[in-house]
Amino acid sequence: MTAVFIAAIVVVLVIVAVLIAMRRRTAGSPGTAGAATKAPDRPRPSVAEFHVSGSRALVSFDVPLPAGDVDQVLRDLLVREAVEVVREKRHQLPIADVTKVVALGRRDGEWEQVGSVDLDTPGELPPPMMPELLPGLAHDPSFDPFEKLADLPEHAPGLAPARTEDRLGPLSDELRLPAAIESGLRAQGVDPTGAGAGDVVLGVMRMTGYVVTPASGDTFEATRAGARTLVRLVGHAAGDHPELAEGDIRRFAVDFASSGADRGLLITEKYGPFEIYERERREPRARFITRERLQGFLDALTLG
Repeated sequence: MTAVFIAAIVVVLVIVAVLIAMRRRTAGSPGTAGAATKAPDRPRPSVAEFHVSGSRALVSFDVPLPAGDVDQVLRDLLVREAVEVVREKRHQLPIADVTKVVALGRRDGEWEQVGSVDLDTPGELPPPMMPELLPGLAHDPSFDPFEKLADLPEHAPGLAPARTEDRLGPLSDELRLPAAIESGLRAQGVDPTGAGAGDVVLGVMRMTGYVVTPASGDTFEATRAGARTLVRLVGHAAGDHPELAEGDIRRFAVDFASSGADRGLLITEKYGPFEIYERERREPRARFITRERLQGFLDALTLG
């Protein structure tokens, strides 16, 4: 009888221990169910002006418009955002007589109408129509683009001729960005035809669910699914050497080691010297996204 009683107590204790372990694992693991089901905040275009003129509500966004016709993706995005801005501002300005909501962007320093929507009943806005960020993006919160970094080149064959040049060509000549990505960047105030690698990558990271906050100067912190990433931007000015400098590499390595971040990214439109490959072998949590790797990294972020 005593043996049976002791065995029963042991079984109960084992069950309790298993339940406690499971609860701790669920509560403490980054990127688990609670984090995965929460939808990331979508980056919204910055509103420069809003006013009502007669029967029109005009919303001007600080968005650089492309040359020529505005892509339909960007047009739809700004019109939907304009409706949401009016919805948020409807208690500040009278909209009872409004029959049209107009979205405007900026071209060559001037405001230009992008699109509009007519209201069936004056003053009554359509229901919210905010879809997922943009079509074609990887929205699975559990997706980890760092897993795709293993597919990036571990060496840089054939780049020697390019590195001997005194200057780098425009980055936009080499990157292939889908219309949805370009529209998402413009909605954040980034003109992809003239932006540097840092602005492009940070913009795409925001579009794919990262919360990006400035740390200091050229350094940012990007958080997603509980993981913190130190992001260092190294720009390129006319006359600069086209290859990433050894001093920038060392400073990034030291700052990442002392940051406590889970991962580190150095983003630059310069070419990568062979030193970065040896450093990545020693510390695989820190990666260098140089000119020859930018396209692959952006594809990993956006396509999954």
